[in-house]
Amino acid sequence: MGAIIHDQGVAFRVWAPNAERISVIGTFNDWDDSKAEMQHEENGYWYVDIADAKPGDEYKFRIRRGEQILDRIDPYAREVTNSVGNAVVYHDQYDWKTEAFERPSQNELVIYEMHIGTFHRDDPEVPGTFRDAIAKFKHLKDLGINAIQIMPVAEFAGDLSWGYNSAHIFAVEQAYGGPDALKHFVDEAHQAGFAVIIDVVYNHFGPSDLDLWQFDGWNENGKGGIYFYQDHRSSTPWGDTRPDYGRGEVRQFIHDNAMMWMREYHVDGLRYDMTAYIRTISGIGNDDIAEGWGLMQWINRDLKRDFPGCYLIAEDLQTNNWLTKPEDQGGAGFTTQWDAAFVHPIRSVVQEIDDAHRDMWSVRDALCHRYNGDAFQRVIYSESHDEVANGKSRVPSEIDPESPESRHAKKRTVLAAAMALTAPGLPMLFQGQELLEDEWFQDTDPLEWERAKRLRGIKRLFRDLIHLRLNRSGQTAGLTGQHIEMHHVNEADKVIAFVRRGDDPADDVLVVANFSNRAWEEYEIGFPATGEWQLRLNSDWAGYDQDFDDHPVEHVEAVDQPYDGLPARAAISFGAYAVLIYSK
Repeated sequence: MGAIIHDQGVAFRVWAPNAERISVIGTFNDWDDSKAEMQHEENGYWYVDIADAKPGDEYKFRIRRGEQILDRIDPYAREVTNSVGNAVVYHDQYDWKTEAFERPSQNELVIYEMHIGTFHRDDPEVPGTFRDAIAKFKHLKDLGINAIQIMPVAEFAGDLSWGYNSAHIFAVEQAYGGPDALKHFVDEAHQAGFAVIIDVVYNHFGPSDLDLWQFDGWNENGKGGIYFYQDHRSSTPWGDTRPDYGRGEVRQFIHDNAMMWMREYHVDGLRYDMTAYIRTISGIGNDDIAEGWGLMQWINRDLKRDFPGCYLIAEDLQTNNWLTKPEDQGGAGFTTQWDAAFVHPIRSVVQEIDDAHRDMWSVRDALCHRYNGDAFQRVIYSESHDEVANGKSRVPSEIDPESPESRHAKKRTVLAAAMALTAPGLPMLFQGQELLEDEWFQDTDPLEWERAKRLRGIKRLFRDLIHLRLNRSGQTAGLTGQHIEMHHVNEADKVIAFVRRGDDPADDVLVVANFSNRAWEEYEIGFPATGEWQLRLNSDWAGYDQDFDDHPVEHVEAVDQPYDGLPARAAISFGAYAVLIYSK
């Protein structure tokens, strides 16, 4: 499909079943529609071979249907001049430096969600580019993350966008640098040790600058034509733009797109935007779209077959076990999904003004939730692009809108992030979270990188949490495991404690979290074994921030006295809103 480069020129193929005549017009024939008329093939496909066409040429399809004359950008174009410009004959000649990247195992992922346009800008007046983002890879390497999930980079309307309004799903946004720049980004990420996950949008197309709309002139009911449903199933929060998942050519179009990101751009996984609107009409009800479910199964099955170990992430947010069940059991076949059962209760608890109203049992449920008995089938986070926009702010600004760098805002923001980085699951940060970025996410507002110096201690705290989560020092292997034992839930005093472990009890890690503005000199906690337990992290340390209390905390000796249902106990001390991590 699209522009097919060969030794004697370029061939073109397009699907337009209701066209009566199609020509390829472009820089190679002075945009003259009499020079490259396409031949009608079976099933609504059209084809022509043009000897004078070459890589870099611009082109369009001129479609005639009755009195209609429609100039359309190639739906399969790998490059466009802009969302309302021309397709470009793209020749893939990128010379990859990292052909064989070893992806981190899923249980050891720490994901960093990034928006290319705002992550880093050399020029504050124009969107950031892939090259600008690469310039901050050292920051990410120091932080310790090992996977970057980038918000959609398919060509969208204009130069400023979150990316969820894809106009041309096979082309890479020119404002970010285009297709070769994305390949360079992935290549550099792999060399730095980062897996790359691409956000894709298949629940709707557009809605603006959308050449797919009534592509060959045909429609029913004033709807979108051959690529879209023509009845009530077309309706989405983004207009009547839901693709027709039951039409073979449209299914193939979406399948080809998913395969393209993995095959041509060497990415390591896909994050599907709002799958609830692929599998149902309303996104929340029982108005199922069986064809949408089947399409996800087909794509995921083929991706796993061709790219073993790839990450397939669903954003569904309906706590649906079937998303991450295998296809042969009727599931959609995703490897993991964003977990609304974590983010909403955790944010609610830390954003609550009054300590007395914090619900420790909801924290317990958030930390212990899992899909199909597998903790790694969920992505856990306290900030994402959705959670810090659309009427909601970054956690520090939600806690203290007037002073998002106040003591309370900093301490409770860290408390929320620490829960994501110590609970079983796949932790994710949103860009700037490690810099205590405030207010809310906007595609016009880049990160304030001066914070990296001013709040270097906070960044160090996030780094230390990530290093412990990944067992970088060899002392906290329990944090990489499946299991959690929530043995201490003190609703009255707002303290919780839990044991994290893998398969070996010797790797046990004990986490204590204080959700109140009160310090303790002696607080009894159950421990999973007797002997000395080393303090690996105290989030209240003044070295992380001068506003922290630096309450004195020590290593402890657990004695042979059962407590909290565990065989040993120790009296520990900790500060207000503090998180402590111990291991043997």
